[in-house]
Amino acid sequence: MEINAEMVKKLREKSGVGMMDCKKALVECKGDFNKASEYLREKGLDKAAKKATRPTSEGVIDCYIHLGSKIGVMLEINCETDFVARNEVFKSLSHNIALHIAASAPLYVSREEIPEAVIEKEKDIYAKQALNEGKPANVVDKIADGRLNKFYAENCLMEQLYVKNNDMTITDLIKEHIALIGENIVIKRFVRFVLGETEKE
Repeated sequence: MEINAEMVKKLREKSGVGMMDCKKALVECKGDFNKASEYLREKGLDKAAKKATRPTSEGVIDCYIHLGSKIGVMLEINCETDFVARNEVFKSLSHNIALHIAASAPLYVSREEIPEAVIEKEKDIYAKQALNEGKPANVVDKIADGRLNKFYAENCLMEQLYVKNNDMTITDLIKEHIALIGENIVIKRFVRFVLGETEKE
C-alpha cells in the first residue's frame, strides 16, 4: 500500500510524533493506521513527543578529543533532573553526540538558529545555479528549496545522519533516548575546535 502525505499528517496529529517516524510506522504496518499508532506507542515515541516540550534545566557539558588531539568538541546537553544527568545512558548519549560532532562538523544545532542572511544567501546561490543549469524559471524556487533542505541536512546537527547508524538522524537518536530515559533531552550548544583553524565570522 502506498503511504501518502495525508496519512502521515493524520498520524502525526494524533500521536505528536515527527513526520519521519510516522511514515516509518505506516510503512512497517503496511498503511494500517491503528497498528501504526500501536507501533509508535510500543517504541515509546508518542510519550517522547509529549515530553519534548518540558523544561530542561539540568544536564552536562561533555568534551571529546579526537585521536591525535587535532580536533576537540565541547557540548552542552540538557535534561530535566540531576538524577538523569548522572545516568550512564545519558552520559553515553552525550559522549556519542560529541564524537559525532567531531566527525561530521555541523555548523549549527538546528535550522532555527541559522541567521536569516545565511539562508537567503544560500537560496540565492542555489537559484542562480539552477538558472545557469538551464532550468525553467518557474521551477527555480522549488529547486532552490530542495537544495536548501540538503544544506540543512549537511550542516544542522539535528538533521545529520548519525555517524554510528546512518539509518537515523541525531533527532531520531535524541527521541529514542527520551523514550528510554523518560525525560526531555535538548542539545543546547556546541563548539568544535580544529587545531590551527581560526574561528569563522
